[in-house]
Amino acid sequence: MTTATRIPDLYPSRGATEVATERKDPVVWSAPGTPGPIAHAELQSLDRDGFLAIDQLIGPDEVPLYQSELERLVTDPAIRADERSIVEPKTQEIRSVFEVHKISEIFANLVRDERVVGRARQILGSDVYVHQSRINVKPGFGASGFYWHSDFETWHAEDGLPNMRTVSVSIALTENYDTNGGLMIMPGSHRTFLGCAGATPKDNYKKSLQMQDAGTPSDEALTAMASEYGIKLFTGKAGSATWFDCNCMHGSGDNITPFPRSNVFIVFNSVENEAVEPFAAPVRRPEFIGARDFTPVK
Repeated sequence: MTTATRIPDLYPSRGATEVATERKDPVVWSAPGTPGPIAHAELQSLDRDGFLAIDQLIGPDEVPLYQSELERLVTDPAIRADERSIVEPKTQEIRSVFEVHKISEIFANLVRDERVVGRARQILGSDVYVHQSRINVKPGFGASGFYWHSDFETWHAEDGLPNMRTVSVSIALTENYDTNGGLMIMPGSHRTFLGCAGATPKDNYKKSLQMQDAGTPSDEALTAMASEYGIKLFTGKAGSATWFDCNCMHGSGDNITPFPRSNVFIVFNSVENEAVEPFAAPVRRPEFIGARDFTPVK
């Protein structure tokens, strides 16, 4: 197993048993009063709950541009053949397209938009780079969900992110109803790191991006966490967004409704938290999933 050289493993995982570790890192890294697009009360809410919902991050007049670009990407045979596209195991329809900020200039511009990257800088208290970006597509009538997990557990174990100095934003490109497989988060769960049991198979990403196995919490742990924290389901119009901490326990259900659910998902990591070697995996994941280019977003 490859481990990080001279970097302490603050959050052990993928061992013989599940291990709960109290969070050792801040949630909001900027000093109080640091100027930025997020109000002080909203930062306090993010610190407490682990997430921040925004009713309209991009305007109704902008949404069609991103919807059209998403449709172009998922219907392009060249994109489908690219290893960055992940398909549904049953339907063989595209589930996710990774590294969209490199594939698409439209999504690259969104990443650089101050409404987006400015909030990431304010939360993480530094310049940031894109650790991961993707579009997620949940067409109606059977698109599968994403099982409960902490992103940081995977990014730490398999990508080598040392600290919890990473934040994600999910921007809705279709309406999120309470029925079409929306994002669910356990508020406050970001304060405890759950190290999962079981070793990481080589090339685990090939399976986990379709259906997660390694890095999955036990039913007993999820039951205890849900009983303590509860579960928040996010709904909203196209253009709404949810910012959430890297260690939030979250997931989403299948979409068996006729109504599609699509979003663009961007992960910002602090330039002061560069990835090292994986803490609990035999090899690194590909760079289109866990970036090794730490160039700040400008």
